[in-house]
Amino acid sequence: MPQKKQLLVKDHTPMSLPIWRESLMGVDYLRLKTSLVYYGIGISKGDGSAVVVVPGFLGIDAYLIEMYAWLWRIGYKPYMSRIGQNAECPNILIDHLMKTVERAFNKTGKRVHVIGHSLGGVLSRSAAVLHPDKIASVITLGSPIRGVRVHPWVLNNAERVRQKIYNRRHLFPAHKPHDHACYTSRCMCGFSCTWREGFPEDVRQAAIYTKTDGIVDWKVCINEDPKTNFEVCSTHCGLAWNPAVYTIIAKQLALPALRKRRARTNGTRRSRKPLAKTA
Repeated sequence: MPQKKQLLVKDHTPMSLPIWRESLMGVDYLRLKTSLVYYGIGISKGDGSAVVVVPGFLGIDAYLIEMYAWLWRIGYKPYMSRIGQNAECPNILIDHLMKTVERAFNKTGKRVHVIGHSLGGVLSRSAAVLHPDKIASVITLGSPIRGVRVHPWVLNNAERVRQKIYNRRHLFPAHKPHDHACYTSRCMCGFSCTWREGFPEDVRQAAIYTKTDGIVDWKVCINEDPKTNFEVCSTHCGLAWNPAVYTIIAKQLALPALRKRRARTNGTRRSRKPLAKTA
């Protein structure tokens, strides 16, 4: 049964955020390299479960190589998302992401963990809504999961991506038709609909955020349940390399998977209720 729906910001909202802070992302990287967690000291070892890492807006898998290698060192089976550049219709990116998730699921025989940075976290949550039977947990890093309240630079680039998508609309596969409002809050594609629906109760979730984010308003990066929110001191881009983030990830991955809950009435299983819609 899905959890309570998120309170979403319906329109893309430009925010006057201190984007200059992102110039300090190198500090996060240096802190990671000199931390104990980076070398697997003092954290729980992995159980061989698959973990898929998903890049943020305009990013590609390559910048998550440190996280990928670290997951491998501490005992997990990491996978790059293989979605290409995160600058495409999200409804199509979900297809690419699910191919990787399904490959990891078939290889390990266990539900898969997914870690998404920024927009990659939104994709990860949507994948979990669509396929909760294959995903054990979703960890988001500075992801605008409650709406798009971001620096104007992001909105300007999003508009360029939207125009590129529109120009390529005739190349979309038949099962993923182009929506005239693609890459806006008004889009009604499968991806956008999952954003508005409740998150599955049998998929663990964790939202890592920073109040010193220079790209995304941290208030849209948190869940309604405070127990699933984790604050760190970091830049937005540096969340991919911050040692405090890695510590939280290690603890979350080590938690036991949530079991599926099935409602029963007079000893008979009831069918799962449809996901809640936003108002």
